[in-house]
Amino acid sequence: MSLMFLITALLIVPAAFLIVAGDQANPLEEARKVIMRNAKESDDRTAIRARLEELGKAGEKDYEVFRIKQYGYSASGAAVALIVLFILSQKLLLSIFSAFLIAAVLYVLIDRELTKAVKKHRELIEAEFPAIIEILTLAIAAGETPMSAMLRISESAQGAMAQEFQIVVAGVRSGLPLSETLDAMGRRVKSVMIRRFVDALVTATLRGAPLVEVLSRHAVEARGNQRNRVMGAAGKAEISMMIPVVFLILPISILFALWPSLANLNLFAA
Repeated sequence: MSLMFLITALLIVPAAFLIVAGDQANPLEEARKVIMRNAKESDDRTAIRARLEELGKAGEKDYEVFRIKQYGYSASGAAVALIVLFILSQKLLLSIFSAFLIAAVLYVLIDRELTKAVKKHRELIEAEFPAIIEILTLAIAAGETPMSAMLRISESAQGAMAQEFQIVVAGVRSGLPLSETLDAMGRRVKSVMIRRFVDALVTATLRGAPLVEVLSRHAVEARGNQRNRVMGAAGKAEISMMIPVVFLILPISILFALWPSLANLNLFAA
């Protein structure tokens, strides 16, 4: 009886929503509006728009899709958990509390997934930056303008940095100044290396300084930073490799070395 009451209560919510919506609008559209209203009321304290913009998803549609995914997965997981836990435990309050907990966990996991995607995107940009900056330096030294060099890189290269150059080129073609689009790229990509490169390039472009020398210094600095990052990763990998050696291989080696002696001692004791 309680199970039937619980299932009926879960079905009343979408039914009431459909009755209220009626023929005035599409129920899915109404649900989207409700979700977006709640998301905007939270003032986007988690900086989701900024993180989506860093991934190249600056449109309102991308933000809506992410929010609908986040709220939808949380609500669906809570509903399924509520029904399953109530069937197994027959305790309504415990099931409700567990469902809310699962919804919160799903909400946080989706947010952390976005954070990991942003971090990975940033690492890809910083890994590609030394090679891209050297290509840009060679192109400008060969007589091309910064705009034409970025256009050539965006069309021929692949990767996260080339996509950022595509956004810069698209902004310039839409009528924005090159310095403004570069500054937007520096604000969009939360990387100190990219920010310093953009500031130096914008300053050299506005003041008429030789770009080749500026880019050459940044290329050397980028290679040094990449070398330090690789050495740091190698050090972490070395520490990680010590764990199976110390806790797995070394005890097994000691056991193989001591086993004949222990067997002989047992034999003499017998």
